[in-house]
Amino acid sequence: MKVSKSPHKSAERRRFIINGAVQGVGFRPFVYKLAHDCSLAGWVNNTPQGVVIEVEGAGEQLALFRLRITEEKPPNAVIDHVREAAIAALGETEFKIVKSAAGENVSASILPDLALCTGCLAEMNDPNDRRYRYPFINCTHCGPRYTIIENLPYDRPVTTMKTFDMCDACRAEYENPLDRRFHAQPVACPDCGPQIALWNAEGNILAEKEDALQKTAAAVRAGKIVALKGLGGFHLITDAQNDKAVQLLRERRHRPAKPFAVMYSSLEEVEKDCAVGKQEAALLHSAQSPIVLLERKAGGNISAHVAPDNPNLGVMLPYTPLHVLLLQELKFPVIATSGNRADEPICIDEHEALERLRGIADVFLVHNRPIARRADDSIVRVMAGGKTVLRRARGYAPMPVIMRQKTEKPVLATGGHLKNTVALMVHDKLMLGPHVGNLETPLSLDAHNQVIDDLCRLYRVAPEIIARDKHPDYASTRTAGERGGKVVPVQHHYAHALACMVDNDIDAPCLAVTWDGTGYGDDGTIWGGEFLKITDTGYDRAFSFLPFPLAGGEQAVRDPRRAALGALYALGDTDMDLSFSPAEKALLLQSLEKKVNCPLTSSVGRLFDAVSALLGLCDKNTFEGEAAMALEFAAEKDPCDQSYPYAIKGGVIDWRPILMESIKNPANAAARFHNTLSDIIIDIARQTGEKNLLLTGGCFQNKLLLESSVEKLKRAGFAPFWHHKLPPNDGGIAAGQILAALRNG
Repeated sequence: MKVSKSPHKSAERRRFIINGAVQGVGFRPFVYKLAHDCSLAGWVNNTPQGVVIEVEGAGEQLALFRLRITEEKPPNAVIDHVREAAIAALGETEFKIVKSAAGENVSASILPDLALCTGCLAEMNDPNDRRYRYPFINCTHCGPRYTIIENLPYDRPVTTMKTFDMCDACRAEYENPLDRRFHAQPVACPDCGPQIALWNAEGNILAEKEDALQKTAAAVRAGKIVALKGLGGFHLITDAQNDKAVQLLRERRHRPAKPFAVMYSSLEEVEKDCAVGKQEAALLHSAQSPIVLLERKAGGNISAHVAPDNPNLGVMLPYTPLHVLLLQELKFPVIATSGNRADEPICIDEHEALERLRGIADVFLVHNRPIARRADDSIVRVMAGGKTVLRRARGYAPMPVIMRQKTEKPVLATGGHLKNTVALMVHDKLMLGPHVGNLETPLSLDAHNQVIDDLCRLYRVAPEIIARDKHPDYASTRTAGERGGKVVPVQHHYAHALACMVDNDIDAPCLAVTWDGTGYGDDGTIWGGEFLKITDTGYDRAFSFLPFPLAGGEQAVRDPRRAALGALYALGDTDMDLSFSPAEKALLLQSLEKKVNCPLTSSVGRLFDAVSALLGLCDKNTFEGEAAMALEFAAEKDPCDQSYPYAIKGGVIDWRPILMESIKNPANAAARFHNTLSDIIIDIARQTGEKNLLLTGGCFQNKLLLESSVEKLKRAGFAPFWHHKLPPNDGGIAAGQILAALRNG
């Protein structure tokens, strides 16, 4: 590009280094056009450190260029830092985009996968466009990123698109700085790009290209279950309005009650079944395109078996061209749940899917673009006036949190055992990897290690400090010990508190309300109902719930009746019927008396389970949090503003009066239980005198508990902080482990 104005002898030259998510989003074409607008010469390129720009021209035009970079950047670009330096003018007369530079030191951010943009959607639906109905249409504003990257800087030869040779038409777009597809690394078309095929359960081809799409739609209409290879892995898809199909999927996946996510073709269709606020609509239409939890309307068309006894529905819009095309054909919503078995990672390879999803899927809609790494769907809920990410994966991970702290030594955090994520900090960037899941199987542990290997390889670092949970038997604890480097054990609830501080960018001192189901305590018991005073160097356990025994230990997590029996035992009254057989109850009482396999816990999560069982709401957790969710839904259905009595003495919160009153008078018990918990938070906040309150841990996924606590704290003059970008559950603790390691020195 020739600069329209000849260089003047008084021309100045500037070098800009732009750090952030600025590769793969059309940033260089944006800079190219901007330099032309400002009559500047020079060049721009991608490097492992970010985008480097050198521009030369009049001083006032350079100042305008600097201002417009940040004000007019591409919509999906994220600028973390801009470093600027004056350098000697060279007398250049044109502006160029130069070849990406290689290097060892990586600080560029890896961009997550982006949902189909409106421009590509319009082209895909245009019969006159050469990409009409092409399932892999993309541009610099949308399409795969994280799931196809093999190395940095982000260029086609280091992506899984490297085996697809561009046709002349695609290459012309790819090399034209003024085109929307300039250096869009996954650029392709029907003549040169990936294609779809429909396979049967034995891997035989049933149909290809458009015929495969049509036959897939026919299979879904017929109540079949389809395994569809998407962006970051497989979905299991079936008709969300077909009771028989949904029940069949539940039977085959051995998933009796856990809600399924539903994919709708449009926001208008969602609004027929769910209440959608402005923030929720914006999230559904965002480039991240997560699953959004919405309140269901009465009389909707979705099968009751999609989310049994649940007033909410997890909803998303189609975010890849393939999903859009399928939903356009079907004209009705479908279940789109992760393509895996319980406690296994999502399938990403079609041959692997044939084996692992055998007996679940009837047919397989696959494609030949390899997936480099997994990215499950993210889950978001709007609570207390803002979004809270409950599962951070596709669309969000591994975008970094820019920290005020810096580290010269790379720090790795291996996370927890449930809802596992890992984190890596390089310089001032904390990268939280995508959701892995529960580390219960060899496959999930392999996925956990792969995320670590990928992050370390992409950023070309070997972690020198490794933070891990204090629990000695977690799989993630073993991972930390096998990686070399200095290992820093971090108490589980301290990590929750620090994750909330990272999320809100606040400093100590503060009081952390850390409530969840299970966490290894400093005294060897199971914590989960903690009030931690966070100091500049550590924490003090200021208050906690009275411990009670879990009858049968780990089995009590799946059987809320055992938590209830342990709570009744602590109350001194075990006569209440909990539907145990006489022999089973006698055996459990004997173990409680002898303190055999009955660990003590202060967990509020287990207290939720106990109350839920005592009220007859849920006597078996077929999925994590089922009993607690039933209690939340009961409280929303039967609200009141009354609370129960409780006692606080010597830093211990005695919940036994709550239990006694709920047994005596179960009317509005679920709502009164929630009210009492938020009252306890206010009471202890006043006693400690800390102004800043952190609400963190899995219990604060509960919208009613979070919102009532936030409201009461604000009314009482406190400053509550809760999660937004990082999950409040164990999916966020790796970020807290990183901060703990930094504080540890």
